[in-house]
Amino acid sequence: MSTGLAIETDGLSKRFRGHDAVADVALAVPDGSVFGFLGPNGSGKTTTIRMLLGLVSPTAGTAAVLGSPMPDGAAGVLPRVGALVEGPGFAGYLSGAANLARLDSADPLADPRTRRRRIGEALDRVGLGAAAGKRVKAYSLGMKQRLGIANALLRPRDLLVLDEPTNGLDPQGTREVRTLVRGLAEGGTTVFVSSHLLSEIEQMCTHAAVMRTGRLVAQGTLDELRGAAGDDRLHLRTPDAEQALAALTGAGLTPSLSGQEVVAPLQGRPVEDLVAALVAAGVRVRGVRLAEASLEDRFVALTGEGFDVES
Repeated sequence: MSTGLAIETDGLSKRFRGHDAVADVALAVPDGSVFGFLGPNGSGKTTTIRMLLGLVSPTAGTAAVLGSPMPDGAAGVLPRVGALVEGPGFAGYLSGAANLARLDSADPLADPRTRRRRIGEALDRVGLGAAAGKRVKAYSLGMKQRLGIANALLRPRDLLVLDEPTNGLDPQGTREVRTLVRGLAEGGTTVFVSSHLLSEIEQMCTHAAVMRTGRLVAQGTLDELRGAAGDDRLHLRTPDAEQALAALTGAGLTPSLSGQEVVAPLQGRPVEDLVAALVAAGVRVRGVRLAEASLEDRFVALTGEGFDVES
């Protein structure tokens, strides 16, 4: 496996009862990145994560996490990995702090002498310090989600794997998790985030990958993915829509009418040249704006499905 990668897979596949849940996935997650793992429900994201953590054995292919093969290297790797997968599960009759103490005591590598301090710090980092003594059965879904993240942070981690970390959080909680993830990355921790919230990935991540029906269909930096979305688009306001459509078609573009605007992909053409051509054709130009290609455009093109874009 290559150096400089926190996660690397080659041909990773998983079949369930003759069905390919994950097929031939080749992930490359750089060290120190915040890596968004995107895809519609049922696209194979959680199954892939479970294979990366050694919870499920692959049918074919290989996976390495923090430089060690999985699942064979799980004993050495997992103490360096914090994970929140498929939602947290806690004892409702215990407080948040007591739940974390119970989980920490089950970790043979955790130092019991620093347990109380570490639990307090983890709860403070996710904004639950004031609710540390409250029974978890009285926690909201968002509070339980944050408690799960706190559990993943009880010890220093080289890799943090979060499956839908903002699920159930209010806007303030979402911002807190976003800030937390950024802070962890700045400290050298690689963060692997599975999410369907496109806005969160755009604000939180440096890299991303897109899954569709069990297959990896794109990955790279956010700028690379945006660049692959296609050309930027010209939006033109004019009272001469028909003339504008004809002029842009004559210029080799494929314009269309969208509401009160004429829209055309630029195909690398300078906006200034197109505006000059429109004016020369007698088109009255009332306004021009440029719409840059977006991640949403790319994801919809790749998956055939939309993503939730608001938290």
